[in-house]
Formats: sequence, structure tokens, C-alpha cells
Amino acid sequence: MRMSVRLLATVILAGAAPLALGASGANWVEGTNYEVLQTPQPTSVAAGKVEVTEVFSYACPACNAFYPTVDKLRASLPSNAVLDFVSAAFIPTEDWPMFQRAYYTALLLGLVNPRIHDAMFNAVWKTGELAVADPKTDRLIQPPPSIQDAAKFYASKTGVSEAKFVAASNSFGVVTRMREADQYIKDCQVDQTPTIIVNGKYRLTPQTAGGYNQLIELVKYLVAKESGGRGRGGG
Repeated sequence: MRMSVRLLATVILAGAAPLALGASGANWVEGTNYEVLQTPQPTSVAAGKVEVTEVFSYACPACNAFYPTVDKLRASLPSNAVLDFVSAAFIPTEDWPMFQRAYYTALLLGLVNPRIHDAMFNAVWKTGELAVADPKTDRLIQPPPSIQDAAKFYASKTGVSEAKFVAASNSFGVVTRMREADQYIKDCQVDQTPTIIVNGKYRLTPQTAGGYNQLIELVKYLVAKESGGRGRGGG
């Protein structure tokens, strides 16, 4: 995804929203609804668990539109499935690297949970605390939000000190996680967000699934497939 993510999101949302209302129960087709990765990626979950990963950015408007679906997906997954996130940084002009650094800093400090995750999207796209663009003109805000601004957000929501957050953001652990995320995204051949990777083997998006609701069903099908079940539909 090299074009402006806001421009791409207009196309994505225009196509995905109507499809989300379509009929469920489709027969899932490999190569159409989902892709099998040429090189399976290692997972970070325990034996017997199935990893479901969203590649995202807080600065991505399509991810912002998608996060309520992620909340629904989390609630609908079976007990052996583990939902996690990989933060992308491939649009530097729209401050994605800063949001990647903020995410992995918060993760390192134990500050990430569903409430904070959703609140971060709201800070970018609703309240404007961490907005990357002016909602009236769609022009990028200069200067863009900084890691110090992100620290203020996490301090207000979690009580962590701003100084501790900023210091952690430059730590070896955070830098390592950022590099690992970049490599994972490259190895999975992810070129847009949001993208879902199931157990390091299958790649799909709301568009390939046919809509938001269909994506939930497709992920559940692939989780069942990885769990030894037959799932629903073909593929």
C-alpha cells in the first residue's frame, strides 16, 4: 500500500460495506477468498492454539472502520484461538511509524487491552487527540503527532508516566519488536491494512472475504481447519 491510505480506504469502504450485508454461508475458495502463504510463518501461541493476527495501523482509516468487527471477531472465536496484532509502518508520510512505536511501547509496558486499543482509534479518528489529518480538509497535520503525544494519551488512560513511556519507546525491546513486525509483514506479503493472517498460513482481507461479516465466518472456518475440524464450505 503505497498510495495515500485515506484515498485507498475510500475505495475499500465503498466496496466492503454493501458486501457485508450479503448472504452468509459461502463456499470459501482458496485463491479467491483467501491465499495460502507460500512460506508458512511461525506463530507465538502454545501448542493446540490457533493464532489469528490482524495487521493494522491506528493511522489507517480502513482499520478504524474495521475495529468494531475485530471486537465481534474476538467474541466469536473458539477458546483455542488467540487474537493478536501486528502494527504496520509502511506509510511514513502519514505517521504510521510513530503509531507502530507507540503500540509496541504500550505492549512492552503491559498497557494493551481491548478498551485501550479501541480508545487509541478514537483518539485518532473521533476526538482528534492524535489526528493525522484535518477532518475538514483531509490535509495532513503538521507537525504530525509525536511519541510524546502518544505518551500523553496512554498516561491519561492508564496512569503510566509520560517519561516512562517515552523512555521505553526507545528501548531495545521496542525497536526489536518493530523490526520483527516489519519482517513479518514482508514475509506474509501484506500490502494493505487491515489484513488477517490465520495461524501463519492463510491471508485474507474484508474484500477477499466479501465483507465484514463474511470475514468473521471465514476466519472461523480457517481456525476450524487448523484445529482439525472440517469447517464450513469448500477450500
